[in-house]
Amino acid sequence: MTVCVPVRDMKNTASFAELVEKERDVTVTKNGYNSFHCLSNEEYSQLQEEAAKAKLLSKLMLAESEIAAGKYEDFDEFVLSVKAEHGL
Repeated sequence: MTVCVPVRDMKNTASFAELVEKERDVTVTKNGYNSFHCLSNEEYSQLQEEAAKAKLLSKLMLAESEIAAGKYEDFDEFVLSVKAEHGL
């Protein structure tokens, strides 16, 4: 669960860093409103990995729909057309 702390708690950087590592997700508030979030390195890495997986899945789904619709070109034919286009 996310822990909320006021921005003034960041003055003690060592204590704040320990809190973020312990809780993994800390919401920093300013004047009683959410200002920003701090994540542990582990939590941030997980978010990055999930985003990469979602992007890959999206591209795979697009490729599968293009294949199903017949909108694709054989790799060997593609290479030959690129070589011919660029005089290689």
